[in-house]
Amino acid sequence: MARKSKSNLSELYLEENKDQIYENALAEIQSFQLPLGTTLRSVYDDQPNAHQRFMEKLDACIRNHDREIEKMCNFHHQGFVDAITELLKVRADAEKLKVQVTDTNRRLQDAGKEVIAQTEEIIRCRVQQRNITTVVEKLQLCLPVLEMYSKLKEQMNVKRYYSALKTMEQLENLYLPRVSQYRFCQIMIENLPKLREEIKEISMSDLKDFLESIRKHSDRIGETAMKQAQQQKTFSTALQKQNNLNYGRNMHLGRSRILESKNEITLKRMFEDDDEHEEEVLTAQDLVDFSPVYRCLHIYSVLGDGEIFENYYRKQRRKQARLVLQPQSSMHETVEGYRRYFSQIVGFFVVEDHILHVTQGLVTRTYTDELWNMALSKIIAVLRTHSSYCSDPDLVLELKNLIVVFADTLQGYGFPVNRLFDLLFEIRDQYNETLLKKWSGLFRDIFEADNYSPIPVANEEEYKIVISKFPFQDPELDKQSFPKKLPMSQSVPQIYIQVKEFIYASLKFSESLHRSSTEIDDMLRKSTNLLLTRTLSSCLQNLIKKPHIGLTELVQIIINTTHLEQACKYLEDFISNITNISQVSVHTARLYGLSTFKDARHAAEGEIYTKLNQKIDEFIQIADYDWTMSESDGRASGYLMDLINFLRSTFQVFTHLPNNNNDHAAMSGKVAQTACMSACQHLSTSLMQMLLDSELKQISMGAIQQFNLDVIQCELFASSEPVPGFQGDTLQLAFIDLRQNERL
Repeated sequence: MARKSKSNLSELYLEENKDQIYENALAEIQSFQLPLGTTLRSVYDDQPNAHQRFMEKLDACIRNHDREIEKMCNFHHQGFVDAITELLKVRADAEKLKVQVTDTNRRLQDAGKEVIAQTEEIIRCRVQQRNITTVVEKLQLCLPVLEMYSKLKEQMNVKRYYSALKTMEQLENLYLPRVSQYRFCQIMIENLPKLREEIKEISMSDLKDFLESIRKHSDRIGETAMKQAQQQKTFSTALQKQNNLNYGRNMHLGRSRILESKNEITLKRMFEDDDEHEEEVLTAQDLVDFSPVYRCLHIYSVLGDGEIFENYYRKQRRKQARLVLQPQSSMHETVEGYRRYFSQIVGFFVVEDHILHVTQGLVTRTYTDELWNMALSKIIAVLRTHSSYCSDPDLVLELKNLIVVFADTLQGYGFPVNRLFDLLFEIRDQYNETLLKKWSGLFRDIFEADNYSPIPVANEEEYKIVISKFPFQDPELDKQSFPKKLPMSQSVPQIYIQVKEFIYASLKFSESLHRSSTEIDDMLRKSTNLLLTRTLSSCLQNLIKKPHIGLTELVQIIINTTHLEQACKYLEDFISNITNISQVSVHTARLYGLSTFKDARHAAEGEIYTKLNQKIDEFIQIADYDWTMSESDGRASGYLMDLINFLRSTFQVFTHLPNNNNDHAAMSGKVAQTACMSACQHLSTSLMQMLLDSELKQISMGAIQQFNLDVIQCELFASSEPVPGFQGDTLQLAFIDLRQNERL
C-alpha cells in the first residue's frame, strides 16, 4: 500500500513537471526573443504523445487569449460608436469647407498668374544680368591668359624659344593661377610641360646640327687660325729685322743704305699684302654659327637643366676630340695628311676657346686644360709613331714646320706647348738619321763617280772655281804655271760641299725651335760630328775595302783624307758664322773629323800593305824553279824581275803623297817606308818558305845559283833606295836571313 502510494506521488510529480515544461515553451514562443528551434526541439524530444499534449496546451492558451480580446472589445465598443457618429457630422461641414477653399484657390490662382509671369521675367533678367557681369569679369581675367598663350604659340612658330620659355614662366606664375578653375586653363597647364620638352628637343637637335657642323669645319677653322699665326709670326720677324736695321743705321749708314731701302720696300709690300689679306681674315665665328649653343644653353638654364646640358656638351666634345685625334693610317705618307690632322685639332680647340670666352660655365679653363693635356699626350704618341715611318728628310722637315706652326697657333690661344717642342728634339734626332742615310747615299755616289786622279786645271778660271768650292791653299802650287794639277781628286770638293749642305739642312730644322744660338750651334756641331765620324767614316772604310780599289786609288784616298782633315777647321768657322757663336766659347763643341780621316788613312795604309803583299804572292805563285837544273840561266828569274819592276813603279806613286808641310812630309815618307819595308820583308819570307818547303827533297847546284841570282836582284833593289829616307842598310836587312839560309 505504501509502495503504491509512492508510485502515485511520483507520477503526479512527473505530470506537474511536464505541464511546467509546456508552459515554459509557450512563454518562449510568445516572447519571440529566443530561437524557436531549440524550444520546439525540447517539446518533440520528450516522451511519446508529447506533441499531442503540447497541442492541447496550445489550444487552451489560444482560447484564453480570445476571451481576453472579446472582453476588451466589449469594453471600448460604445466609445467607438460615438466617435463614428461625430465623424459623420463633421463630414458635411468638411465638404462645404472644401468647396470654399477650392473656389478661393481658383480665384487666387487666376489673379496671381500675371504677377507670377512678371516675377519670372524679372528673375530671368536678373539672372542674365548677373551672368553677363560674371562673364565679363571672368573674360577680363581670361583674356590676358589667352593673349599670352597666343603669344607663346607665335614665338614657337618663329623659333623664339628662349622668349617662349619666358612667356611660359609668366603664364605659370602670374596668369594661370587666376583662372585655374577653368577647363581650358587645365589644358594649357597640361600642354606647357609638353611645349617645354618640345623646345628642349628642338634646341638639342639644333645643338647636334651645330656639333656636326663644327666637326666638318674644324679643319677649315684650324687652317685659317694656323695661317693667321704664321702671318703674324712672319710680320713680327720682318718688324724685328726692320728695328735691327734702324738700330744699326748710324753705325753702317753708308754701307747699308741700299740694303735698308730694299728691306723697307720688302716690309712695305708685306704690310700691303697683310692689309689685303686682312679683309679676307675669317674667324671661327665667321665660319660657324654659334647661336645654337647660346640658345640651347639659355634654354636649359631657364629650365633648370643647365648642368645636364653642360655634361652632354662636354661628353659629345670629348667624343669628337677622340675622333679628331685619331689619325689616318696613311698620314705619314704626305705632308697634306699631317696638315689636315693638325688643322682639325687646331680647329677643335679654337672652337673650345671661343666657347670658353663667350659663355659662362659651359666650358671652363680647367676643362679645356684637362682636354688639352689628354689631346697632347695622344698627339705626341701619334707623331712619334708616324714620324718614325718617314724616311724622307724633306717630309720630316715639313712635319717640323707644321708642328712649329701648330704649337705657335695653340700657344697664342693660351695652351701650353712645351711638350711639343720637346718632341721636336726627338724628331730632330730622327731627322738627323734620315739626313745621315741620305748623305750616305750621296757620299757613295761621289766615291763611285770619282776617278781618283788629281784635279787638272787648265786656267785661272777653272782654278778659282775649284777654290770657291774647297778651301785649298798651296803657295808652291800657286807659283806653278797653268795647266797644273791639284793634289786631291774630284771627290774632295764635292764631299766638302755636301758636308756644308748637310749643315744647312740641319740648320733648317733648328730654326723656329725657340732655342738660343748656343744651343743651335751645339746641335749643328753634334750633327756634323755624326756625319763625319759615322756616315763619312763608314763610307770611306767600305770604299777602302772594295776589291776594285787598287794601290793608286788607295794612295789618292790618303791624299784626299789629308785635305779633308785640313778643311775641318773651315767647317768649324762655317758653323760659327751661321750661328754667330765664337769658337772660343766654352760651350762650343769641336768637330771630330780629324780622328775620322786619320782612321781612314790608317785603314788605307793597312790596305796598301795588304794589297802589296797579295800582289807579291801572285808573282811568287808563277815562280817555276827547276830544283834539279844542272846550271843556272845566268840571269835572274823573269817573275822576279817583273815583281821588282812592279814595286819600283808602285813606290813611285808614293811621291804624290802631300808634303806641303813638315808633318805631311814626315807622314808620306813614313807610309812609303813602311810599305817598302813590308814588301821587302814579305818577299824575303815568301822566298825563304819556297826554299824551305818540306816537299823539296834536294836542290842542285844550278838551282842554288839561279836562286842566288834572284836574291842578288832583291838586294840590289833594296840598295837602290826605292823609297828615300832609309838609313844605311836598313832595307837590305830584310833579306839578311834569306841570304844566310841560301848560303847554308
